[in-house]
Amino acid sequence: MTESNKKTFESIFSKTRVYLVVIAIVLIILCIQNIAFIIPSVLLYGILLAYTFWTNNKNKNELNKHIQEITFNMDTIAKKALVNTPFPLIILEDDGKINWKSASYVSEFGNMDMKSILEDTTNEVRQELKNIENKNEKSIIYKQIKIGKKDYELIIEIFASKYRNKKRRSIATFAIYFIDKTEFLEISKKFEDSKTCTGIIMIDSYEELVQSMKPEEITQVIGEIETKIYDWAAKSDAIILKTERDRFVFVFEQKYLNEIIDNKFEVLKETKNTETEGVIPTTLSIAICSDGNSNSEKFKLTMEAMDLVLGRGGDQAVVRRNGKFEFYGGKKQEVEKRTKVKARTVEAALEELIEEAPNILIMGHSNGDIDSMGSSLGIYRIVRSLGKTANIVNNTYGMTLKDFIEAVEQEEEYKDVIIDKAQALNLVTPETLLVIVDTHKKSYVEVPELLTKTNKIVVIDHHRRGPDYIDNAILMFHEVYASSAAELVSELLQYSKNNAELTTFEAEALYAGIMVDTKNFTFKTGVRTFEAAAYLRKNDIDIIKIKKWFQSDLESYNVIADVVKNTEVIKDTIGISIYEENEDNAGLICAKAADELLTISDITASFVIGQVKDTVYISGRSIGDINVQLILEKLRWRRTSYSCRCPTYGSYN
Repeated sequence: MTESNKKTFESIFSKTRVYLVVIAIVLIILCIQNIAFIIPSVLLYGILLAYTFWTNNKNKNELNKHIQEITFNMDTIAKKALVNTPFPLIILEDDGKINWKSASYVSEFGNMDMKSILEDTTNEVRQELKNIENKNEKSIIYKQIKIGKKDYELIIEIFASKYRNKKRRSIATFAIYFIDKTEFLEISKKFEDSKTCTGIIMIDSYEELVQSMKPEEITQVIGEIETKIYDWAAKSDAIILKTERDRFVFVFEQKYLNEIIDNKFEVLKETKNTETEGVIPTTLSIAICSDGNSNSEKFKLTMEAMDLVLGRGGDQAVVRRNGKFEFYGGKKQEVEKRTKVKARTVEAALEELIEEAPNILIMGHSNGDIDSMGSSLGIYRIVRSLGKTANIVNNTYGMTLKDFIEAVEQEEEYKDVIIDKAQALNLVTPETLLVIVDTHKKSYVEVPELLTKTNKIVVIDHHRRGPDYIDNAILMFHEVYASSAAELVSELLQYSKNNAELTTFEAEALYAGIMVDTKNFTFKTGVRTFEAAAYLRKNDIDIIKIKKWFQSDLESYNVIADVVKNTEVIKDTIGISIYEENEDNAGLICAKAADELLTISDITASFVIGQVKDTVYISGRSIGDINVQLILEKLRWRRTSYSCRCPTYGSYN
């Protein structure tokens, strides 16, 4: 009798005991009242006990017989089901010995060589047995596999060790169920392929492109570009609609997405080949999204993806799928915008936000440089010109800012302005205006916690946009053509309605920011860069003083020289070196060494690798056709930080 059956019988018998006890009590009471009832009561109770035990034994035997019949029938049904199972089934031992095969297995795989599949599965079972602490517990492994033209899901059920072989080793048995998933996967693929993808195509720098062409050439060139766009979309059976002069929206089935990617968005290259006498190249920006539960949500995500493309300089495509961004192209130099309308409108909006805010915090990126600090001082001056107060958040700085920070501390006005992380977290409220300069990345700001403490964020940056961008900013001045954040802030200062007057020190800080990001006005400088520099030079800045901020001590210079000395050159133009020391300034050493490598003839790209604690830093620089940002993005992983400056393409940290 099984344990459950025993419990059932004992439950019945326990109730009988209660009845016998009650009867015994009644008989005892009768005997106390009248002793004449003693002998009849004993006889009656004895007969009652005998009858009770006889009936209980009879019920017990009948119950056992009934349970045995049910168990036998269940075993018979189970065995028949196992033998006649509709899907292939095989039972093996963990030494590879086959114990049993179902009829379905023989008919399905009888003419196929299953040896390698069974060997691989047996090895997995052995590995699983090593991981199981209790050798008697059951374990199940799920595995996807293709056999012939069909797709199967293998359900591997490992049973307890039952016996030992001649070598006294415990043998575990396991069953492999072959579930045919071919039809299911085909239907799933058809369903996935039939989903819609939404896309946006934009003609880059449309206004500048039109202005650079002759009037009689505009219609012809724009018509040629549009024809190439329509022809490209037709290859994917896409529905395409021109919504603005420079913008197209298209919808297509997801089954064409891989084909578009495999062809590397050939429309980008075809558009570049459009002949024009203008100086502005004809390029496109493309954003495609397959994420989202509805078409409206997909289109919203596509627009966000397009902002990401434009923030990276255009002339590229981005695909958003499975929550991730994939970038293609992006090897064009950013085109400097000739109009300053955006700078004027951003400055007006910024002043309005400043006037409404109860307090203002200004923050740059972690391990700040002179560009981020100089830009912070420029924003501080705009705030002060409006009669408001602000604080600059600076929690960390490297050796390059040492002399500059010492100079800031000597300025009377800034003694209580610069605060650390703890002070900033005490000051921030949901109504605080947080101005981020020289970065747009959530993970790269000086104090990331501030981003979640306020609802009012302004971003001013010039780096090519990455996926980890601040997506809840209420105002964003993000121009990748600009040489530096200092250049953008200088333009905002020129449009200040209160004519914010920079102090000499603030002008020097902004000028230094432009100098450091352009390598002394050598790389990535445009007309607007020199206009900003000219505006700053009007404040009687001391160039010699600025030069001293950039000076390195002899020990640091020797370290950088050693890194450069140990450089390995590959393909005659790419320099790669490693900084072996694990220290706090490793990231800055790598950056300076990467910059220094570009001063060597024939070196057009440089990569220097270092480490700070558990974080690996890779600094990349380029003055040629190699886009180091695209390379570093593919190398990036969870515990890795990187910085790159592509003078041809812009800088990115």
